[in-house]
Amino acid sequence: MSYSASEGNRLGQETSPYLQQHAANPVDWFPWGEEALQRARREDKPILLSIGYSACHWCHVMAHESFEDPTTAEVMNRHFINIKVDREERPDLDRIYQTAFQFLAQRPGGWPLTMLLTPEQVPFVGGTYFPPAPRHGLPGFRDFLERVAAFYQSHRDQVETQNASLLKALHQHTQGSEAEVAGMDARPLRQARSALAGSYDDKHGGFGGAPKFPHVGDLQFLLRRHSEDPEAAQMALSSLRAMTEGGLFDQLAGGFYRYSVDERWEIPHFEKMLYDNGPLLEALVDAWQVSGDRFFADAACRTAEWVMTEMQAPEGGYYATLDADSEGREGGFYLWSRTDFERLLEPEPRQVASLIYGLDRPANFEGEWHLNRRIGPEEAAERLGLPRDDIVAHLEAARRRLLAARATRTPPGRDDKVIAGWNGLMIRGMAEAGRRLREPRLLASAERALAFIRAHMIVDGRLVATWKDGRPGQPAFLDDHAFLIDGILSLLQARWRSEDLELAVELADALLEHFEDESRGGFFFTADDQEALIQRPKAFLDDSTPSGNGVAARVLLQLGRLTDRLEYLDAAERALRAGWHSLNGYPPGHGALLHALETYLTPATTVVLRGDHAALAPWREPLDTVYAPHRLILAIPNEATNLPDGLTGYAPESAPVAYVCIADRCLAPARTPEAFAQALAAQ
Repeated sequence: MSYSASEGNRLGQETSPYLQQHAANPVDWFPWGEEALQRARREDKPILLSIGYSACHWCHVMAHESFEDPTTAEVMNRHFINIKVDREERPDLDRIYQTAFQFLAQRPGGWPLTMLLTPEQVPFVGGTYFPPAPRHGLPGFRDFLERVAAFYQSHRDQVETQNASLLKALHQHTQGSEAEVAGMDARPLRQARSALAGSYDDKHGGFGGAPKFPHVGDLQFLLRRHSEDPEAAQMALSSLRAMTEGGLFDQLAGGFYRYSVDERWEIPHFEKMLYDNGPLLEALVDAWQVSGDRFFADAACRTAEWVMTEMQAPEGGYYATLDADSEGREGGFYLWSRTDFERLLEPEPRQVASLIYGLDRPANFEGEWHLNRRIGPEEAAERLGLPRDDIVAHLEAARRRLLAARATRTPPGRDDKVIAGWNGLMIRGMAEAGRRLREPRLLASAERALAFIRAHMIVDGRLVATWKDGRPGQPAFLDDHAFLIDGILSLLQARWRSEDLELAVELADALLEHFEDESRGGFFFTADDQEALIQRPKAFLDDSTPSGNGVAARVLLQLGRLTDRLEYLDAAERALRAGWHSLNGYPPGHGALLHALETYLTPATTVVLRGDHAALAPWREPLDTVYAPHRLILAIPNEATNLPDGLTGYAPESAPVAYVCIADRCLAPARTPEAFAQALAAQ
């Protein structure tokens, strides 16, 4: 295919909204594929690899400044083969080149990621965002490209020497623990607790300074210590409250933005990601059950409502992201002026909302207000001399009116691809919230998402990573399998379906067959029959999502106990051993692996209820309304068939019966609610 600036480039036929955003650029973009790679080899040109995603604000900035500029495009087209990648469709490429950037630059990467590669796909220099002209210590993009092109032509021997060292480092990075692990104990759990306490911000909540990310795995790790370590739980509760009262949380519609640019949780980076909101939804429910504070349950309900309204397709799958920008302005969709409040709200709701949302203070974002909850209803009631119930009613009236007005604005762009792994995270969040908040609509939402994946994203017996416009994407990665199994296990605890357990087992079998590192333990990010790249990543650290290795180890431990499949238990233990060196090096960065280690070390409690479906309902309430993260709950109707070996011993009877098992020891079957309560108390 030849390039014509008048006709656009090759990206117009791609499913990715991010790639389509660049289809009219004067840059001669290729999608990643053999056509581009062959051309680079044939013409002996370096590859300019640009990785981003549709909701990324700085990706849009660089596109407007550089990729839409004909002069910059001419430099790119003359010197390079230009490849544009959506990191959500190709997380394998993103992981490899983010890691390579960290080795080359000795600092973390981000998006947009700009890497220059040899025709053999090995990077030799790179950066993230580049301005069009020198600014803030960054080189201008055109000048940078001209220098890189000249260096590549005149110093190929240096490039090749560096490439050999980089490839060696990338290979070593995938190996996991080199030394034999004699035994695994709770030391990393204690070290993580201590490290989190050391970085905790006791003034604003959260950990470290700006920018601040939610780090949900760390919060849930602390909440799981609530009974023996109330101080740990309080750090998590205070952090979640600060996030939810602050600007990280959408005070009108619910849902969380990506991160806070300041230490106070006041101004966020305004993109909304599905993968943040699934775990945060569950964490809010955790916080409610630990604290008893309805504030967290209300925020969970509002977040779930936002997901179902804005992020769930009519067919059932969950969409990926909402953009940070609207009408060319970051956060513009979410901002308010004092005039807006005066025009839209009646006097009493306006007075209450202005006080609670802080419009009595200076504007906090480019002359307007991004809403934070500055005070609670109790303080507002005291200051205004009104009953608390009136304050709540006025605030709700204001919220609904502002939300209706916001709906008339041009909304942020939505990336409506369905990503299997991110759907797994939200299925788990919805299932946990639906079960524990006793909200059937949330469970139904999770069920619809799983039904969509079953119908559209399993192709020839294998899971695919994405679905967009009726077209399945790449074969699925480690995270897709692990996160989806996790979501299924949460759904099974909310309601039993034998076919869902069968799907979880099929996905687990695929993990062992196609992803496991049989020689060193753990799981590669890519399958053994996927495209061969310069590295086959195998990571144990969490990044913007939980570690696939950590989630895989935990769900395999659970599935192994349910199904009596020893190969699952063995693979989980090998993964923990493979990640042991990484885990001990920096425990707080391994939230998913810490959770897996807890599951491995903690005697498992399994509660199985058998009986008529309707008759089991009252037996569930003491299970669902109590925070018990290490308890696995299954309510299996008598008519259920195709139970695995691990569950056939829990025999049905004519009346409800409950089995409580701790590790390999089962208590006597409980046939009355009183006996069941005694059995639970004995665990």
